[in-house]
Order: sequence, then C-alpha cells, then structure tokens
Amino acid sequence: MSGTSTVAIIDGGGANIASLRFALERLGYSSVLTTSERVISGAKHVILPGVGAARAAMQRLQASGLDQVIPRLTQPVLGICLGMQLLFDASEEDDARCLGIIAGTARRFQAAADRPVPHMGWNLVRRTRDTRLLRGIQQDCYCYFVHSYAIPLGPPTVASTSYGWEFSAIVEKDNFVATQFHPERSGEAGAKILRNFLSDS
Repeated sequence: MSGTSTVAIIDGGGANIASLRFALERLGYSSVLTTSERVISGAKHVILPGVGAARAAMQRLQASGLDQVIPRLTQPVLGICLGMQLLFDASEEDDARCLGIIAGTARRFQAAADRPVPHMGWNLVRRTRDTRLLRGIQQDCYCYFVHSYAIPLGPPTVASTSYGWEFSAIVEKDNFVATQFHPERSGEAGAKILRNFLSDS
C-alpha cells in the first residue's frame, strides 16, 4: 500500500519543499527530508528537488558526500527543476560541474521583450517519445515552470517545451527521470506525473 512507503527527499538546502511534501501526502505517501546516505540508499523512491544556483547546490551535495551517493542509486530517482539540471554534466551558471549522470549542459535563456528571464508560469509540455511519467496523460499538457537555465534537446529527452527555443521538459536515463517544471505545482497533470513516478518499482 502506498501509504506505507516513505519517499526520501534529498535536502540540498534552501529549497522550499513544503508544496512537494504536501503533494506526496495527497497521494498517500510520507516523505523524509534528509542528507543521510543510509536513508537515501534504502528508500524505494528518491527525489532531488532544487532551487537557486547550480554551483551552490553542488557545493552542498559535495559537503555531505551526496555527489558520490546519488550517481550510484539504483532505485527510481526524480530530479525536479534545478534537481534535473544537477543530473547533467554541467551548467553555464557559474560554470558549475554537476553530477554527470546524464550527458549535457544547462544553457541560459536569452531574455527578449516578450520573453523575460526567468521563464515563469504555465507552459505546454509536448511528449516526444513514450515515457512512464506521462502514462495516462494526453499528448500535450500544461505544467508550471520557474527557471533561467534549461537542457537542450538530446537523447534523454522524452518531452519538450518551447521558450524562445525548444528545451527538455522531461528527461529519462535508466532509473533517473527528471522534470524541468514543478509537478507539485502543476495541478492534475503534475499529480499524475508524481503518481506515475511513485508507482514505478
């Protein structure tokens, strides 16, 4: 039963994860915010959220040794927003080196008169190939974004969004999946995406 499962949320510091924990509770899951290697490695599902700057986030992960732990995880892992970008090789933000689990570099949006940076608000997510995160969701759905950097399209891309250029909205590699948007703030579609992740054993 889902209610007996506890999700490990990696505590990268500075992130407001209350809305994520409430979203998990609504789906019948408890969660623990932790930097414990034992708790994270033993959890059935792990979430890596993130807000703020990539370099600072990586420094926090390095300080707790989690930069070495996360790439070795074998259970389902979900990166959210900055947490998605941290799964990649690097970010243009402060020339940060990231976890290197997925090949690629986060690029900064170029502001325009009709495209302020950060990209903030609801935008269309387009499925580009089958993904377990979008099971039961129509071809296109709207989700909520807040970010200044994004991952270009590539082999791990399973859904895309456009904001001046097409970028990766959802990526997938082995047991690692990630969303550039915030599923916990994306209404029914976001709740379904979280449920799909949590139902993946």
